[in-house]
Amino acid sequence: MKNKTYSIFGAGASGLYTAWRLLNGETSGEAHQSKQLHEGDTLELYDWGQYDFSKEHKGTRAAGARVCTWHYQDEKSNSYLELGGMRYSEWDGKNDAMSGGHRLVTTVIKQLGLDKYSIPFNESTNPLYYLRTKNMYYNDISKDNPAPYNVKNDGASQPPDNGFNIVEELAVTKDTGPQTRAEWCKFYQEGRITAETSESSVFQKGDLLKNIGYWNLMFDQLGSEGYNYTNDGNGYTSNVINWNSAVAFQANNEFTPGTEYKTLTHGYSSMFNALFDAIVKLAKEKGVNFEYHPNTRLHSILEIDNVIHYTIARREDPNKKSASKTTAAAWLAMPRGSLDLVAQATRYENHKGLDVLNHRKVQLYLESAVLQPSYKVGMFFDSPWWMANAPFPPPYPAPIISYEVTTDVLHALAKEGYPKQYLVEIEKSKNPVVIETPFASAADLVSTVEKIIGASLSLAQKAQLLDASERNTIGPSVTDTPIRQVVYFGNNALDQNAKPVYGILASYDDEQFTSFWEELEYSTDSVEKTAFSENYQPLIGPRKAPDVMVKMLRQQLAAVHFGPYADYSAVPEPLETRYMDWSLPPFNAGYHAYAAHYDICDVQQKIRKPSQLIKGADANIFIVGEAYSNDQAWVEGAFCTAESVLNDFFGIKPIISNKEYPFICPCS
Repeated sequence: MKNKTYSIFGAGASGLYTAWRLLNGETSGEAHQSKQLHEGDTLELYDWGQYDFSKEHKGTRAAGARVCTWHYQDEKSNSYLELGGMRYSEWDGKNDAMSGGHRLVTTVIKQLGLDKYSIPFNESTNPLYYLRTKNMYYNDISKDNPAPYNVKNDGASQPPDNGFNIVEELAVTKDTGPQTRAEWCKFYQEGRITAETSESSVFQKGDLLKNIGYWNLMFDQLGSEGYNYTNDGNGYTSNVINWNSAVAFQANNEFTPGTEYKTLTHGYSSMFNALFDAIVKLAKEKGVNFEYHPNTRLHSILEIDNVIHYTIARREDPNKKSASKTTAAAWLAMPRGSLDLVAQATRYENHKGLDVLNHRKVQLYLESAVLQPSYKVGMFFDSPWWMANAPFPPPYPAPIISYEVTTDVLHALAKEGYPKQYLVEIEKSKNPVVIETPFASAADLVSTVEKIIGASLSLAQKAQLLDASERNTIGPSVTDTPIRQVVYFGNNALDQNAKPVYGILASYDDEQFTSFWEELEYSTDSVEKTAFSENYQPLIGPRKAPDVMVKMLRQQLAAVHFGPYADYSAVPEPLETRYMDWSLPPFNAGYHAYAAHYDICDVQQKIRKPSQLIKGADANIFIVGEAYSNDQAWVEGAFCTAESVLNDFFGIKPIISNKEYPFICPCS
C-alpha cells in the first residue's frame, strides 16, 4: 500500500487535537483501517506562527494560538497571566445528559496527566462594578441603592445579569425549556417565543428565535437603559451584539457570578505543550513521519482530479506562494479570518479543479460565524494594591477573598494532622456539598463544615481550614470604561518562596473597545509604519505597552478602585505591561458568534467537510476549530469539531461517549 500524507494547517487547539487523535485513535472497524496513519505515512503540521512548544521547538510566544500564557520576564517559574483563552469548566466524568462541564478538555487534561495541576479559577460571588462613575458591589445593588440607569420596572435595583434572565424567560425558565446539550441543539432550530408579549413589542409569541438578532430582542424587551445596563454590567460586549438569539440564550447562562471554572498551575498554554509532546512521541512509536513546519501558512487549496493540491507561503512573504504540494486529506484548523485569506488566493483567477472555499453555498455558511475582536492587557506589580488587606487598601477593593476546599486542601490538612474523620466527612459531603464549593465568607465555610462533621472546630482547626482554603485571585471587576474587566491573577508563581510578583489582567475587552487601545499602541511622537493587514502581533507574542497606554490603564484602574475623582498615581507604576490585540491578523478575532437567520446545526454538520454543500463533490478538505462549533469561544469547541470529523469521516471511535453529549449539533 502506497504511503500517504495528511496535512494540518494550524497548530492551535483543533490542529494539535486532530494530530494527537490521528495518532492515538482506535478505528471502529476494518473498513476504516486504510484511512488511519500507519508506519511510513507522513503527518504534516503547518503553522503561520512559531510557538514555544519544547526545547527542540522553541518559539516567540507560548503555545495555544488564541490561548497565550505570559510569565513575568518570560520566565516560566514566575507569576503568569492569561492573555488569551484562560479557563475551562471541569466535567465530573458522569455520562448522563444533565452532567455539565467541558467533557473533551477535561478528558484531554486527564489523559495527558495534567489533572494534578488543575486548580479553581475563582469567579467572585460579589464582583465590584464601576458604571457611569458609580462604584458599587453586586450584593449591594438594591431599591435603596440602584445602579445609575433609568431601567423600567425598577430594573436598576437588580444586578445587571438580570437582563439576561428577563429576555431568556420569553422561552426558557427553570422549569421549562431545554436542559441538556441535545435539547439545546433542538432549541437552536425550533425554539420560539412562548411568552405573551405586549402589543407594543416588536417580537411576538411564536416567533422563531434563530431569526431574531439578540440586540434587537434585548432592546425590544428591556428598553434602551435596560439594554445599556446589561451591556455595561456583564463585561462582554460580545454577549449582547446582534447575534443568533437562540444560541445567545444558552451561551449567556455561563456568565453569572459564582460559576465554577478551572485552569492549570503552569498556565493554560501548558496543555498545548503537552499535546505537542504527545504527538511527537506517538509518531515516533508508530513509525509515522511527523513534520512540523512553523512560520508557514496555507496560501491556497483546490481539489484537482480527486487530489488535494495546496500552496504554502513563508512568514517573510506571506502573500506570495513559495511551494506547491499535494496531500490525501487537509484539515483547515483555523478561524474564519484565516479561512477568508486562503479563499482570496483563488477567488479571482481561473484555475483547474474544485475551489471548495469559494463555492457560493460554502461562502454563505462560512459567513454564519461573526468575528468578535478582543483585546487584553496584562500588568505585573510588586504588591497586590487592589486587596482589602493591602497596606494602604483602596476604598473599593476587589472582593476576591473567598474559601474553597479542594482535594489538594484536604491533602494539605492531612499533612498538618487534621482529624481524619473530619476530612472523610468533608470529602463525601452531599447536602450541602463542601468540596469545590466557593464560600464568600470564612464564617459560612466554618459553619457548613461544622454542620457536616456534627462537631465544633477548635480555634486552631478553624485557622488551619481557612488558611488552606483561602483564595484571593480572579474576580473579575467590571466597568463601562474601556478596560471593561479586571481579572486578578495575583502571585501564582510556581516558586512561592521567591520574591512575590502580582499580576492582573488590567483590561479584558472586546468589540468596539479594541480600537480604543489600538491607538495607544504607539507613542505620541510616532507614525504608522505597518499596515493593519500586515501586523501579525498575535503570532509574535505579547508586546510591551508604551507609556501612554500604561498611564491610561492606571487612570481607569484608579477610578474603579479609588473612585471617579482619583488620580492615576493612586495605582502604582507596574513592573511590566504587555498587550495582545486579537483583532489583528491572522486571527482577526478573539472568538466568534453565530449570526441570526441560520440553522446553526446544519452549519456545524456541513461546514466541517464543506464539499457536502456542493452537489456531486466529495473533497477531503475539513474545517475544524471553535468558530463553527457548539462551544464558540472555548477550547472545548475546537476539540469537539475535530473529534466529530475523525469519528464521522475517518472511523475513529469517540474518545468518550457522545450518546448524551453530541460533539456538534445533529440536524433534526
